[in-house]
Amino acid sequence: MTILEELNTLIANIPLPVETGVFGGVPPDEYCVLTPITEDFSYFADNRPQVDVHEVRISLFTKGNYLRRKKQIVDAVLAADFTITDRRYLAHEDDTGFYNVAVDVAKYYPVEE
Repeated sequence: MTILEELNTLIANIPLPVETGVFGGVPPDEYCVLTPITEDFSYFADNRPQVDVHEVRISLFTKGNYLRRKKQIVDAVLAADFTITDRRYLAHEDDTGFYNVAVDVAKYYPVEE
């Protein structure tokens, strides 16, 4: 299972609508967008990757209480053994009324030989 598949399932169970890249169609009053940030190998003494690190930004858009929803997302990803690398309030979009909050998460996958 990939990081995007794991996060799609996790966020859909909150429940929040979730898309990858951009939200298609007319957005609801609350939704998340998953954007891949990095894929990186961790190297060791023999220069062979042992761990494949994937990082994704979870962008929460809500017209309601973003603090409650952010806490739900943070609690869910921590319970699923993700590492949170950053959390930040980005903006209030005056033209749409959405609050935008980002939670960046990483997951470490062993490299199979």
